[in-house]
Amino acid sequence: MKKITIGEAARQSGVKVPTIRYYESIGLLAEPERSEGNQRSYQQSHLHRLAFIRHARELGFEVDSIRTLLALQDDPHQSCASADAIAKARLIEVEQRIRSLMALKVELEMMVKGCGHGRVDQCRVIEVLADHGECMHPQH
Repeated sequence: MKKITIGEAARQSGVKVPTIRYYESIGLLAEPERSEGNQRSYQQSHLHRLAFIRHARELGFEVDSIRTLLALQDDPHQSCASADAIAKARLIEVEQRIRSLMALKVELEMMVKGCGHGRVDQCRVIEVLADHGECMHPQH
């Protein structure tokens, strides 16, 4: 079984060294064996777990959700209802974020459209940013 240094584990997993140490400190990743020189020696199983965590983080899952998903992964014979519930909750958060971003897009488009490209004292962008009450109420 090939032992992998923390630097190599970081390179192969795409997770930075300090983040690997952090995941170990919060219990998402089991601490690896240590060499006689006290260097961490990772195994392939650590790399698989790091890839799982990295992907879950990229999808925006919170640490507690990842902890639960990892526990489910460690016991593959149980129901996946908890995993489904976690994914559905994340999907709802993403949909809410999309709605919020779409509203932001509309507001920014109106702000830019309302700009007459004149002087700053007549700039609609500056005006709207200075007074939140101006939001979503375009002046014609």
